[in-house]
Order: sequence, then C-alpha cells, then structure tokens
Amino acid sequence: MLSNSARLDRFLSVRLGIKRGDVRLLLAQKRIEVDGVFATDISQLVGKFSRICLDGEVLTSRQARYLMMNKPAGVVSATKDNKHKTVLDLLSSGEGTGLHIPGRLDFNTTGLLLLTDDGRWSRQLSLPERNIAKVYTALLAQPLDDSYIAAFAAGMYFSYEDVTTRPVSLEIISDYVARLQLVEGRYHQIKRMFGRFQNEVLALHRDAIGSVVLDSSLAPGQYRNLTQDEVLALAC
Repeated sequence: MLSNSARLDRFLSVRLGIKRGDVRLLLAQKRIEVDGVFATDISQLVGKFSRICLDGEVLTSRQARYLMMNKPAGVVSATKDNKHKTVLDLLSSGEGTGLHIPGRLDFNTTGLLLLTDDGRWSRQLSLPERNIAKVYTALLAQPLDDSYIAAFAAGMYFSYEDVTTRPVSLEIISDYVARLQLVEGRYHQIKRMFGRFQNEVLALHRDAIGSVVLDSSLAPGQYRNLTQDEVLALAC
C-alpha cells in the first residue's frame, strides 16, 4: 500500500518482487498503466490513490474519500479530543480512519463540514489565492441595521493579530438574522466582528463552501459522500 507518493519503479519492484531494472522492460512493452494511461517513465511518482495495472490487472486502486456532514453544536471539529465528542465519533465504526477536516468549525457552530483523506485536495481549499467563499447564517442578540453592511465590507482591524480582515459581504435577512460571505476564516472572526457592535452571536451556521451547499436532507450529525461534481468544484 502506498503511503503518500513513491517512484513507479520502486513500487513495482516491491509489489512484484522484481528488480528495478526489469520495470523498464515492462514499461517498454506497454504492460503498465497508471490511472488509465500507459506509463513511460520509471521515475514517475505515484500516490496512494493512483490506479496501477499490470496487463490489465489492478495492482493497487484506492479511492479517496470526500464527505459532507451537517455538524451539530457541541461537537469538536477534531480527529481526537479527551473531553468532548468529535465529528469523527459521529461516523460509523471505522469510517473515520485516515480522515481529516479542512476548514473546521467552532464547538457550537453548526452546518457544512468537509472530511477527506486526500491531503492535496484539502490543501487546495486553503490557498488564499483561490478566494473560496464560505457562507454563514448568524442569529444575533440585538437588531441589525445598515451600518453593519458598510463596516463588514470595509474590513476590521484586529490588533491581536495586527491584521485587517478582508471585506465581508453581509446581507440582513431579518432584524436578528444576517447572511455573511467571507473568503478567510480567522479565529472566531464573525463573532469578533459582531462584537465591535456589542452584538452577541447566539447561533452560527455554515451553509456553503464555494459552490458546495449543505444538503438540506441531512439532519444534524448526518453525512454523505460528496458527488464527483462537488469534489471537482472545490478542486479547480
């Protein structure tokens, strides 16, 4: 089994019990395919999700896993915690093995959470230049007015980090409910921004990441596999 990546000749040498020099002959005879394409370079890097075949017989084929969960409140977005239940505890037995969480949610924040074992895919989600928007719905303790819209759009300076937040789009849904769209996720950012108005966030829910929207059929704690279109939408 491949861990992260390895040279093709090394993998085949170990898997088939042959010398690395013999791997070159297999490639010349067009007997080796990697992800449906005949391999030509013995130094080609193959990963743990590569589909490698010899004479049409699959030698290794592991599919990456991509899940969406409707995270409930009171659960930690972590793979392990000594005090609280984690989102992995909500999965069926053994299903959480190898999974990690790109884009965590706070303890009491609910909504769309992604889980995967594909590190390259999750790193793509965090690249600042991708500007992947996250959409949240917030319930506030005090009524909202148009001054919030301008303040959030201008960004706010956080002295602790010595940074100014990037513009946040805020839409007032009702007196106490706002929908927000932001492309970064600093520590308790939304709560701290509303804190400038002395307005407590009573509940916060993530509705979407990019074009992937939380499946409305998922009850809190439930999850499903992402569709191929959803995976690709966040990968590109």
